[in-house]
Amino acid sequence: MFLIRRVHDAELPTNKAAVEAVQRLLRLRFGGVRTEEIDDLPEKLRNPFLHRFSAMLLVAERPRTGDVEGFALVLRDPTLNFCFLDFLAADPESRGGVGAALYERVREDSRAFRADGLFFECPPDAPSPTLDEATLAENRSRLRFYERWGARPVVGTAYEKPVGPGDVDMPYLVCDTLGSTRALRRAHVRQVVRAVLERKYKYLCPPEYVEEVVSSIVDDPLRLREPRYPAAPERSKSRPGAAHERRPWASLYPLVVNENHDIHHIRERGYIEAPVRVSSILESLEASGMFRRVIARQNPLDVITEVHDWAFVRYLQRACAGVPEGKSLYPYVFPIRNKARPPHDLSVRAGYYCIDTFTPLNRNAFLAARGAVDCALTAAAHVADGARLAYALVRPPGHHAERASYGGFCYFNNAAIAAQSLSRLGRVAMLDVDYHHGNGQQDIFYGRADVLTVSIHGHPNFAYPYFSGFEEEEGEGEGLGYNLNIALPEHVTGERYRKALERALARIRDFGARFLVVPLGLDTARGDPTGSWSLVARDFEENGALIGALGLPTVVVQEGGYKTRTIGGCATSFFRGLTRVAQIV
Repeated sequence: MFLIRRVHDAELPTNKAAVEAVQRLLRLRFGGVRTEEIDDLPEKLRNPFLHRFSAMLLVAERPRTGDVEGFALVLRDPTLNFCFLDFLAADPESRGGVGAALYERVREDSRAFRADGLFFECPPDAPSPTLDEATLAENRSRLRFYERWGARPVVGTAYEKPVGPGDVDMPYLVCDTLGSTRALRRAHVRQVVRAVLERKYKYLCPPEYVEEVVSSIVDDPLRLREPRYPAAPERSKSRPGAAHERRPWASLYPLVVNENHDIHHIRERGYIEAPVRVSSILESLEASGMFRRVIARQNPLDVITEVHDWAFVRYLQRACAGVPEGKSLYPYVFPIRNKARPPHDLSVRAGYYCIDTFTPLNRNAFLAARGAVDCALTAAAHVADGARLAYALVRPPGHHAERASYGGFCYFNNAAIAAQSLSRLGRVAMLDVDYHHGNGQQDIFYGRADVLTVSIHGHPNFAYPYFSGFEEEEGEGEGLGYNLNIALPEHVTGERYRKALERALARIRDFGARFLVVPLGLDTARGDPTGSWSLVARDFEENGALIGALGLPTVVVQEGGYKTRTIGGCATSFFRGLTRVAQIV
C-alpha cells in the first residue's frame, strides 16, 4: 500500500528525505537528464520564478516507512492555464500500480488547477535505425499507457525536429485533454510550446529554432494522433490494492478529534461549551470529503509544561482528581496574587489560577484537556511530517489559558503547545480568529521573537476577557513587536473583518513564518450567543481563502463557536476556502 502526497519544499526533514529519494530516482531512471536540473529540484520547489513555472512534486510513499516508491513532477503556468508533466517514474522495486495512481492524481490536480490541457513528452514509438527493439518496445508501452487516458501525440508540427545535427529520435509532444470536449486552439498551443521551449529548454533551443517550431503549429483546432493501441481491459474497481483505492487518501487532510471531549461536560442550563459543538462540525466536515480521521498520539506531561507553569499543571491535576464524581468546583475567591503564598486549600486556590467564575473543575476536566493537547500535537506532527494542513477538532478549547492560569472554558493552551512543538523547525505565526482575544498565547510568547502572535477580536472594552487585547500590547524584551492585537468594534461586517484580516496577513508575511497555527473561533458568526458580529458562511470561505494564500503549512485548532445550528457550515466553508487556493492543495 502507498499514499500520495504533495511535497512543497525540501526544508522539513520528511520533505528533504523525499526530495533526495526523488533525485536518486531521477538519476536512476533518466540517464540523459542534466545534473544541474536534478540538483535544482529543491530550488524549483522553493522559487517558482527560477524557470517561470510553479513546480508541483507528488510522491508515492509507504505509509509506515516513508520510502518513496514513485514520483511525478508537474510544471504549472497560471497565466497560460496549462500543466506540463516533467517527469513521472516508479521505483523498479515497487509492487506495481504506482505510475497509474500518480498519473491519475496528476490529472485530477490539473483539472483542479483548471488547466486547459496536460502536456508532456514521450520518446517516439516509430521504428528508427537508432532504436533497438527493446527500446522501441519500451516506448510503445509508455505511449500505450498514456493512451488509456486519452493522451496522444500532437501531429502536424515540427516539435520532433532535431535541434542540432547530432540529435536523433526527438520526443513527441503529447497532450491529455483531461476529458474535456473543448477544442485546443492553435493560439493557446503555440503559447504552451513557446513556454516549454524557452523556459525548460532555454539552455538548448536557440530563438530561431523556437520560432520555427511555434510557427509550424497551423492546425486550428489542434490535431492529436489517432488511437494506435488496443484499449486495455477495464481496470477493476473492486480489486484489493488497486491504485484508485489508495489515491483518494492523498487528497484528504488529517483530522484529529478529541474522542473524550465529552467526559467533562457540565449538564447545566446555559452552559454553552457543549459536546454538540464537535458533533455539528464533524457531521458537516465528513460530508465534505476534505478530511480523513487520524488517531491522536499520547504525549508525556512534559509537552504541557514547556508552555505552562509546572505548579499550575500540577494543581489542575490534583484538584480535578479530588473533585467528587458528578460534582464541579467553581472558583469563588480570587486573592490578589502573592506568588510566594498561594492559598493552601485546593478549592480556594482555584481562584488563584482561574480568571473567571464559569470555568469549572471536575473529575474529568484534566483528562479532557490533556486529550485536546494530544490532538493539537498530533496535528502539528502531521504538518511537521509534510502535511500541508491538519485540523485538531477539540474540546475543551485553549486560547484563554495563559502560562499559569485557566479560564474561558480553557485549561491548557492547545494551539500554543502545537506552536511550541513546531518552533523547533522554524518560525511560527499564530493567527487567532476567535471573537475573543487570544490572551493565552499572548502571555506565553510575549517575550519571544520566534513565535509571532496575532489576534483579531472584539475590543476588550466590551468583550471577554476584558483585561487584555489592547493594540498597545506589542510584546516585551526580545518579543517586542512580535505581538499584534487588532481590536474591532462591537458590530463588524464580513467586509470590515476582511480588512482587519488583510492587515494581520501582511504582518505574517513580513515575519517570514515557516508554519502557521490558526486558533479557529467560529463565534464571529451571525447570531453566536457569545459574539456580536455578523459573518456568514460566505465570509468564512473568503477568510479561509485569504489565509490559504499565505501558502504556509497550517495547523488549525478549534476554539470557540456556539451557534450549533450553523457552526458546521461555517467550519466547512472556512476549510473550503482555505484549501481552494493552489498553494495549500
